[in-house]
Amino acid sequence: MRSLTLRHGAGIAVAVMALLWVGDAAAQQSSLPDLSISVGGNEVAGGGSIASSLKIMLLLTVLSFAPAMILCMTCFTRIAVVLGMTRTAIGTQSLPPNMVITGLALFLTIAIMGPVFEKSYDQGIKPYMEGQMGQEEALTKTVAPIKDFLVRHAREKDLALFVQITRSELPKDPADVAFFVAVPAFILSELNTAFQIGFLIALPFLVLDMVVSSVLTSMSMITLPPVVISLPLKLMLFVIVDGWHLIISSLVKTYNVT
Repeated sequence: MRSLTLRHGAGIAVAVMALLWVGDAAAQQSSLPDLSISVGGNEVAGGGSIASSLKIMLLLTVLSFAPAMILCMTCFTRIAVVLGMTRTAIGTQSLPPNMVITGLALFLTIAIMGPVFEKSYDQGIKPYMEGQMGQEEALTKTVAPIKDFLVRHAREKDLALFVQITRSELPKDPADVAFFVAVPAFILSELNTAFQIGFLIALPFLVLDMVVSSVLTSMSMITLPPVVISLPLKLMLFVIVDGWHLIISSLVKTYNVT
């Protein structure tokens, strides 16, 4: 017991000495000059430029909205929904994993939207960086190809619905459609199209499940779950027809980005 007490006392003494040493070191360094962060040659800390601070805040805000922009203004939603419904129709609960489906949908989105982003960069961002146009003109020309993509792949009834909801003027030309009308109409159209494709994919698997269930019931094998027989058959059918290739190629062909 005495040796244990001595050990605790020694540990407390070492801790106190360490704290005193850290405090002495901090006191010695308190006379060092303060550091300031400069952005673009203007100091931000200590009465620096407000414009630079606002630019940093605006950049961080745009980056925080980047995932929502990818989901709402690209073909990511349709691809992800169709791939998820395909996995559900086959009957594999978590195969392929969500990360694989999301990654595949993301890379397909980049491949499909590549011409749109390239056109947007060439028309707006590149001339602005070269000093050939102002901010407002550059923003308008940058957004124009994206809005054209959204309007071309949105149904007219969905566009009319959101024109009515937002109480906007009826546009006479597709280029006159407001951006806050094109985005939700595009999302609604994408969800509708994705569920239609998912239904067509799930229908043959549903028929196969019904056939297997009927055969097992007629053979009085009620205790045997139908999924035990139908899952290997569905996997075999999906592999034989090269299902993933057909689905991906069909999804890519549904978009016209020319």
